[in-house]
Amino acid sequence: MSKEQSKPITVVLADDHPIPRKAFADALTTYGIEVVGQANAPEEILAMYAELNPDVLVLDMRFGQQMTGIDVASELLKSHPDARVVFLSQFDQDTLIKRSYQLGAYAFVTKDCDPCTLLEAVQHAYGRTLYFMPNIAERLANLSVRGDRTPLSILEERELKIFKLMAQSRTITEIAEELGFSAKTVANASMAIKVKLGVHRPGELTLLAVKYQVIEP
Repeated sequence: MSKEQSKPITVVLADDHPIPRKAFADALTTYGIEVVGQANAPEEILAMYAELNPDVLVLDMRFGQQMTGIDVASELLKSHPDARVVFLSQFDQDTLIKRSYQLGAYAFVTKDCDPCTLLEAVQHAYGRTLYFMPNIAERLANLSVRGDRTPLSILEERELKIFKLMAQSRTITEIAEELGFSAKTVANASMAIKVKLGVHRPGELTLLAVKYQVIEP
């Protein structure tokens, strides 16, 4: 956490296994993160999130029950599109990694990660920037998000400049200021870029940018 951060980042931690959940909570607390709630069943999470309004939701991807973490995140993002989600998973399968970023999560970390990795993921999510574990970043670069369409061949020169900054989680205002365009021009271009590439979530844009080496992972 930066020295400028005046109040602790608040987190709701959801995992149906009490021992790892406590270990994650203790680790985050040690680093100054405030764990304001812990859920052990998927059906508790939406109500707990609405009540506590945490900065970040750290969510187990698989609960071993009928409703999964993916289901929870999908429902949550419908009612809270600005929610910042970090997925935890026992497995680092390509399909799970790809699905988590497509859905709109800011990070995917494995349950055997060290506490510093989880801390970094939470901090990145709080700052609304994507986080990639080092051993996952290279694999992500080789994953196709939406077929084999190449941004370099689809986008016009101006769109490509905007796309690169969008993939770095820059806001419309920031992009407009950096490139010298009006905010309206950038907003219209961003919509056109998403339509051309067939993507909707920031994570999908970033995966495409990484895959085609527009940005570094």
